[in-house]
Amino acid sequence: MTEQNAWQRMTEEDPEHSAAYVQRFRTLAEQGMDLVGEARLVDAMLPRGSRVLDAGCGPGRVGAYLHEVGHEVVGVDADPVLIAAAEEDHPGPRWLVGDLAELDLRAQGIDAGFDAIVCAGNVMTFVAESTRTDVLRHLRDVVAGDGRAVFGFGAGRGYEFDAFLADAGATGWAPDLLLSTWDLRPFTPDADFLVAVLRPV
Repeated sequence: MTEQNAWQRMTEEDPEHSAAYVQRFRTLAEQGMDLVGEARLVDAMLPRGSRVLDAGCGPGRVGAYLHEVGHEVVGVDADPVLIAAAEEDHPGPRWLVGDLAELDLRAQGIDAGFDAIVCAGNVMTFVAESTRTDVLRHLRDVVAGDGRAVFGFGAGRGYEFDAFLADAGATGWAPDLLLSTWDLRPFTPDADFLVAVLRPV
C-alpha cells in the first residue's frame, strides 16, 4: 500500500484545508497578484502547441496559463477538491484526480511523450518519502525523449536539494539548469529555493 503523503495527512486533520487553499488563490487572483511566474518559465522553453503535464496541478493556475497561451495541458492532482476547482475556474485543460506515486496516464487514455512536465508549488515536498523515486520514475516514463521537466520547491521542507538531485539521477534524469527562483536567478549553495530543469537520459 502506498504511504500516505503530507497533503493527505493535512486534509485529514483539517477537512477544510483544501477549500481554504482554493479560496486563497482565488483571492490572490482577484487582487491582481502574479500567480503564473512558473508557467511563464515553462512557456519560454516550448514551441507553441506543446504537450504539457502539470504534475500536482492543484487548482490549476499553472496549467491554465499554459493552456491559454496555446499548449495542450493535462493536470493531475491527488486532491479531488483541488481538481474540482480547476475544472470550475479553468475549463480547457484535462484535469485528473490521481496520485503521482501511482501515475498511469495510459489507463486514462493519455499517451506518453509530453514535451514538458511542470511540478511547481512545493509538490515534491508533499510526496511521501518512500514514494519520491516512484514519482520521479513515473514522470520520467511519460516525458518525451527530448522533453524536459521543471521542479520547484523550497528549502527546509524535509527534502534536501542534494537528496532530490540524487533521486533524480537515480531515476533517469540529468540537470540542464539549476536556478534559485522562477525568474531565472542562478542557483547558489546558500539558495533557499530550487528550480531544477531536468532532461531524461
